[in-house]
Amino acid sequence: MYPRDGLDNWHSGKGLWADVPDKDWDNWVWQLQNRLTNLDQLTAYLTLTPEEHKGCLLANNKLALAITPFFFNLIDRDDPDCPIRKQIIPRVDEMTVSPDERLDPVGEDENSPTPGIVHRYPDRVLFLVTDRCASYCRYCTRSRMVSNAQDYNFHPAFEQGLQYIAEHKEVRDVLLSGGDPLLLSDRKLDYLLSRLRDIPHVEFIRIGSRIPIFLPQRITEGLQNVFRKHGPIWMSLHVNHPRECTLELQSACEKLTFAGVPLGNQSVLLGGVNDDTHTMRSLVHRLLMMRVRPYYLYQCDLITGSAHLRVDPRKGLEIIRDLRGHTSGYAVPQFVIDAPGGGGKVPINPEYVESISDNQITLRNFQGRLYHYPLNQSAASLCKEDFKGAFEEIIL
Repeated sequence: MYPRDGLDNWHSGKGLWADVPDKDWDNWVWQLQNRLTNLDQLTAYLTLTPEEHKGCLLANNKLALAITPFFFNLIDRDDPDCPIRKQIIPRVDEMTVSPDERLDPVGEDENSPTPGIVHRYPDRVLFLVTDRCASYCRYCTRSRMVSNAQDYNFHPAFEQGLQYIAEHKEVRDVLLSGGDPLLLSDRKLDYLLSRLRDIPHVEFIRIGSRIPIFLPQRITEGLQNVFRKHGPIWMSLHVNHPRECTLELQSACEKLTFAGVPLGNQSVLLGGVNDDTHTMRSLVHRLLMMRVRPYYLYQCDLITGSAHLRVDPRKGLEIIRDLRGHTSGYAVPQFVIDAPGGGGKVPINPEYVESISDNQITLRNFQGRLYHYPLNQSAASLCKEDFKGAFEEIIL
């Protein structure tokens, strides 16, 4: 049994669905069929705040409401500021659009040469294969298309996407995303992965998914066999808060790992959810215990209606500074901002290089103490600015 840190229980259990037979509860199709998707269903289980009530009435104008019974059980129904609740229950604040916010905050549509493909980086593409998720995060970067609440009318174009990848030999890395690719059937995933494996220049296949958190029942033996067949398939999970680290998620991660799937995690920095060092430290420690490497901590994108969840990026820097040197290096994610308008992911780091002279680099460690690293003649002859950038990349 994993240790408790006073924040929450590790086990989700059936909770409000205690009378449901195990064979149904443990069936991912049953979980999808019994999602909470409207105001009446929510109010049967939860007393909504006025802001939540109004948000639910307006939700389908922006991003559909859907919560699996499994994930709903993680909500503290007595706490309107519950970090799980803030992520998944609509609030009227979503209808307020700030001047800097955009429908497509990271410029995906502008870098889409064919439907479903985003080609921003030279050697990799994003392949959008569905617009559906098991549950809908209220800060979703792709809320313009996910759930089709805004009539974006996205339709997966598998063959066009596969043809584009096959014709572009510079593409060595393919990320399947959406929506959530793990909502596709085993047969469709098997087909997509098989076709990608048949493309000689594709070396690296990744999947971005929140399904193991929302719907751990989906990690079936059949799905594991698909991954074994086409592996290694790398997977980026999306866990934001320690309360999401249930025993069910731990079991799903073990199944994926034993099927040969390396796991990383990408969290989004969210106000009132994980914007303090204690919560983030608890999260990254639990992730490592579940065989998941913390990979990215994202500054929340400038998606329309997200101002109530966004945090000053300086808070992210503070959290990284507090983690560095005070926990395992494996536990420290890279803090990044996905540059607005399509600039790609930009690493944001606390400043550890104090100065560079002709004969030494002065460093400030995690305790704030200064140390000097001597430069030999060859190193000293390098351009200072170029060397500084290279050095920061190495040590940070």
